[in-house]
Amino acid sequence: MTAGRTLKRSSILRMALGGVGDGDPDKAGREPFLVKALKIAMVVALYWFISITMVFLNKYLLDSPSLNLKAPLFVTFYQCLVTVALCKGLSLFSHVIPSNVVEFPSVRFDLKVLRSILPLSLVFIGMITFNNLCLMYLGVAFYTVGRCLSTVFNVLLSYLLLKQTTSLYALLSCGVILGGFCLGIDQEGQGGKLSWVGIFFGVLASACVSLNAIYTKKVLPAVDGSIWRLTFYNNVNACFLFLPLLVIFGDIGKLITFDKLTDVYFWSMMTLGGLFGFAIGYVTGLQIKFTSPLTHNISGTAKACAQTVLAVFFSEQSKSFLWWTSNIMVLGGSFCYTWVKGLEMKKTQEQPANTTNEEEKNVLKV
Repeated sequence: MTAGRTLKRSSILRMALGGVGDGDPDKAGREPFLVKALKIAMVVALYWFISITMVFLNKYLLDSPSLNLKAPLFVTFYQCLVTVALCKGLSLFSHVIPSNVVEFPSVRFDLKVLRSILPLSLVFIGMITFNNLCLMYLGVAFYTVGRCLSTVFNVLLSYLLLKQTTSLYALLSCGVILGGFCLGIDQEGQGGKLSWVGIFFGVLASACVSLNAIYTKKVLPAVDGSIWRLTFYNNVNACFLFLPLLVIFGDIGKLITFDKLTDVYFWSMMTLGGLFGFAIGYVTGLQIKFTSPLTHNISGTAKACAQTVLAVFFSEQSKSFLWWTSNIMVLGGSFCYTWVKGLEMKKTQEQPANTTNEEEKNVLKV
């Protein structure tokens, strides 16, 4: 039983790191290159479509003049509610459908588990709330720059909380990101569209993204290492924690006077936003499975670039050369950091093998 479980976990890890779709290296080797390349292209395209669409859809829900809702906490709360419903529905659905069609872990309301992941849930609430508030005040075009400091916070918090040091090249990459961030603020201010409130929420969102990654690793054992179970319990906690916040920050009062509360179109868009929020977790895992974590991060950086260009194009804005330079610095610094960390991870993984080879050589010499 233990050997089977270990084999399954090692297969999953190999799929995530090596980019093998089904965990069978021989089968992957037999698969024609064109077919494999087409599958990867389709998965990456799906990730880009869902991620970019979700950002534009959230911007519409949060700051559209036609809706004029101005209740960002309620929008975030409803998306968490949709995620909980989808997780529970898929869990029930998987009991009556063969596992080769739908495979989803069993989820149930467990107070002990809910309490154990509460610290993560508090950080998670901050992350999604500040993220939406940043998007609401800054807009899609400047969103990439406004919320670009998660990499910098990764380095800072890893040192403060985990005592992990960072290489010089990774620190230089963070310096480029910080430079792009400062230049972007300067250029957005000269254009007269800078919101310091949005910048503040962007910095908080970046910090919460880093904390969320750290706390996720700590609480994963409480849900048997299942990301889907963690998603379920995290969003259940978030739904309960959002209720007093909706009252305190006046979102309930705004809903009472909202003229589209009975509009089917409004609730359809709200539900669609929740569906895309749920789907981004799936396609992220899918992209890592078919490529690698390094390729996923590079794809995310390229997606952010395309997202910025689309936002400027659709809003028919004219941006200065230095404004575009700030975006290039942020994206370039993020790309370099990802590449450097990928090389460092690869070197770390190769060290045990090299050490073993050296030991074998020494034995042969003796």
